[in-house]
Amino acid sequence: MSKGSIFAVGLLVISGVVALGQAPSQPTVWASKPDVAGFQKMVTDRLAAAQTSIDQVTAVKGARTIDNTIVPFDEAVRQINSSIYLASLIQQVHPDAAFRDSATAMVSKASSVQTALSLNRGVYQTLSSLDVSKSDAATQYYVKRQLLEFRLAGVDKDDATRTQLKKLNDELTDEQSAFDRNISDDQKKVEVTDAKQLEGLPQDYLDRHKPDASGKIYITTNYPDALPALKFSKSDDLRRQLFLAFEMRAYPKNKEVLENMMKTRYQIATILGYSSWADYNAADKMIKQGGNIADFIQKVDTAARPVTQREYAILLAEKRKTDPEAKEVGDYENAYLNELVRRSQFNFDSQVVRPYLPFNEVRQGILDTAATLFHVTFSREENVPSWDPSVETWDVIDGGKTVGRFYLDMHPRPGKFSHAEMAPVLDGILGKQLPEAILVCNFAVPTADDPGLMEYGDVVTFFHEFGHLMHHILGGQQKWAGISGISMEGDFGEAPSQMLEEWMHSPQVLASFARHYKTGEPIPAELVARMNRASAFGRASWVSQQDTYTAISYDIYKTKPEDVDLDAVAVADQKKYTPFTPLPGGHMYASFGHLGGYSSAYYTYLWDKVIAEDFFSQFDHNNLLAGEAPMRYRHTVLEPGGSVSANDLVKNFLGREQNMDAFQKWMGEEFAPATVAQGRETSLPFVH
Repeated sequence: MSKGSIFAVGLLVISGVVALGQAPSQPTVWASKPDVAGFQKMVTDRLAAAQTSIDQVTAVKGARTIDNTIVPFDEAVRQINSSIYLASLIQQVHPDAAFRDSATAMVSKASSVQTALSLNRGVYQTLSSLDVSKSDAATQYYVKRQLLEFRLAGVDKDDATRTQLKKLNDELTDEQSAFDRNISDDQKKVEVTDAKQLEGLPQDYLDRHKPDASGKIYITTNYPDALPALKFSKSDDLRRQLFLAFEMRAYPKNKEVLENMMKTRYQIATILGYSSWADYNAADKMIKQGGNIADFIQKVDTAARPVTQREYAILLAEKRKTDPEAKEVGDYENAYLNELVRRSQFNFDSQVVRPYLPFNEVRQGILDTAATLFHVTFSREENVPSWDPSVETWDVIDGGKTVGRFYLDMHPRPGKFSHAEMAPVLDGILGKQLPEAILVCNFAVPTADDPGLMEYGDVVTFFHEFGHLMHHILGGQQKWAGISGISMEGDFGEAPSQMLEEWMHSPQVLASFARHYKTGEPIPAELVARMNRASAFGRASWVSQQDTYTAISYDIYKTKPEDVDLDAVAVADQKKYTPFTPLPGGHMYASFGHLGGYSSAYYTYLWDKVIAEDFFSQFDHNNLLAGEAPMRYRHTVLEPGGSVSANDLVKNFLGREQNMDAFQKWMGEEFAPATVAQGRETSLPFVH
């Protein structure tokens, strides 16, 4: 992700003046049903409008005011962001490869305009000369933040240097697009050579994996295929092959692309006076500097290591039940052995939960839970054109007023983004443009014969991503596009959604929608208690794995690119921070999509997990939907969007700065006395 709010990379489009309190007057993203040429025109028209606004900023003669400076500047931000949002979205979700190819080119074009604005000295000087001391606090903060981002972009450098930075940033955009596309386009599959390899997998999974016309069965690396097989298949050979295929996605293409990205980023950082990309990338974030990332990695490792070792000993003992001579646990075995431990030591089989989690009922439950928690309602728009018939369109209503719109694109397709994410669609501007966002996920498709039973971890992921969506919409009621939604420091954005994962561990919340797909029976509280107790096992191991990915993202960007051996770094960091043995032959960095977007800032997930657990301590754990905490949280954390610093958001809600106390307690709960623990399932890496 590019630096700062005026350089933010997100996803989607189409504006229009909104009459608050009425149905949205702005058309939906795909309302015009464009062909490739029409799509390109949509992006190009917005970029032209942005340039017109930029020209207005620099053409003013005489006194500078909010109206003749900030208003057109922010309009340029809105138009550029919308262009990038749309192009990025279509690159990730359109079923037609020609559309995706066109979108990749348009991402490059729009990002080039964005970079040009970040290096526009005339605009920078104009903003610098504007006196905002008598304006509202949000506007003052907006201008202060933008001036920092301009300087970090290199706007104060000489013409030749700015030209070079423009070229490098354009190259970086192309490299990031290639990195993402290579992952999405490279779905791999493993042939099932013996029916016994599928033993242990649930019947609905087997029903979806019948032999093809040639009589062969294949398991793909898509999440609905890969995760259950890695978790439940009794075949060590199948799990080994599938894990290796998962880690080989986009290899070897992305090895070269990533190395080029590292070189480009290093050049940008050093031109701007930083010793590494990691230092440069941290300069506008909560963590402030690259060295603090290294300190944080070690702090997390110190906290997690003792508990991780206890968990590892239990996993190894479980493996020795069938392999008495075993001396190690491979990374590909982790999910499977965790499941066996939960069955043998916690009397919990996660397959018992799946019948209570049919997709359609889970979706409605997520909506109902969010509506209750945030005091809003949702209304579906019917018969809305989209790039795929499965996409749903919903309005968000608050106090009788329409305050946002979102889209649900929930099932896998060839060429589609293969993980789970929320992406912005439009920046909200109060009274002018509704905020819009989309969830892009890959859950099994329900049919008349198959209810699409979900893994419990997928339900947690669903609500996590829905939390991002609510943050974007509730934080999107701002005066300016540049501070709308999730536009604060980049290492805070995961905290609100990570906190919301805990709601999917509440017996009360789950019982409201988790009903057996055959009998309609609500999920028993006793089963939820066992599930939470069992899912607490493996938390420290999950933390150590996340610390590994954090270290990889930092280590490849903390130094000169020519000094980095990607395979050596990946293996060394895994061995350093986890007790699990890496499977030989894997190249996980090639499909580690966050090395493109988050780059050196993958620490964000653990950094925000610390904040999330601290936040969660403020709620009534006996009734997570009640009390004053939910609305106080909405008002102090979500609604400000990027109008204040994330450090202030944290302090305003907690009444103090964050600390690791709640996080450490959460991590060690698995070995605490038996209670209804609040937990989360472990899964494959890289799901945002």
